[in-house]
Amino acid sequence: MALKAQAPDGLVYVSLAQLMALEADAQGLSFLARQPRASVLAGSHASRVRGRGLNFDELRRYQPGDDLRHLDTKASLRSGTPIVRTYTEERDRPALMVIDQRMSMFFGSQRSFKSALAAELAALAAWMALKGGDRVGALVFDDSRIESISPLRSRSRVQAICAAIARFNQALDARAEESDSTSSLDNVLQRCLSVAAHDHLICIISDFAGATERTLHQLRQLRAHNDVIALQVYDPLALELPREGRIMVSQGQLQVELAVERRQVHTPLSDFLKGRLQEVAVLLRRSQVPLMMFSTALPAAEQLRLELGKRQGYHP
Repeated sequence: MALKAQAPDGLVYVSLAQLMALEADAQGLSFLARQPRASVLAGSHASRVRGRGLNFDELRRYQPGDDLRHLDTKASLRSGTPIVRTYTEERDRPALMVIDQRMSMFFGSQRSFKSALAAELAALAAWMALKGGDRVGALVFDDSRIESISPLRSRSRVQAICAAIARFNQALDARAEESDSTSSLDNVLQRCLSVAAHDHLICIISDFAGATERTLHQLRQLRAHNDVIALQVYDPLALELPREGRIMVSQGQLQVELAVERRQVHTPLSDFLKGRLQEVAVLLRRSQVPLMMFSTALPAAEQLRLELGKRQGYHP
């Protein structure tokens, strides 16, 4: 049956107005490096964002003020006069946001749900791309659907992306049945491969539930000809279970209450949650896709600014 869209509150369900308002928070933020070694992909990762490339334009005579590094030695020797190679900078490139709104994301023990945090991160990334002069598109997906929005450099395109995210987000409902998370994740990455053949900036925002070796292979394929960044959202409960009290675990209409103060419950559940989070992080690092992790306990913009500041030497 069709589920009724939920009223937005900003933390469980987001609104279009909320996502559009994040334009101000995206000011001054960029995934691109300010210095060659300060990229978001630097550090423990094997590669870095390529940034906009330079396309060869023409050979012409040297003029005062030209960059001497662009001197063409062979052409200069042939002509007997200094010759330089000129380039034009790529003005924009497609940026593709891949936003997870599956039932596995519909959870949160502190502040917001993972699905709401992912929605805000996606809006911030879209605004960042547009302000950087890029065309912006998106793939928004849940357990059964994928909505594709082709890249375009305009505010109206960012608005269309935010509207799609809000629709998917508000359709989430605890009464819905969760489908195969592995299949839906791999399906959207396969669609991504067909949409982003090369020279895209791809920003994947997900909890990466259901990630497998096939997911790893698809990420490597995407990374071969594109810049790919993974933003993994998680709930603090996965890192530290409370020592007492009870927690409710739900999957669709099935709910189970667990007494976490009991050792035989706390230890295996804690080990499972921590282990799964670490498994996904290891898999993403094996793909050599840069990974940034975001907790539901803190606001999206605050965490993104902090993460980019760490990597790029940014100071508000």
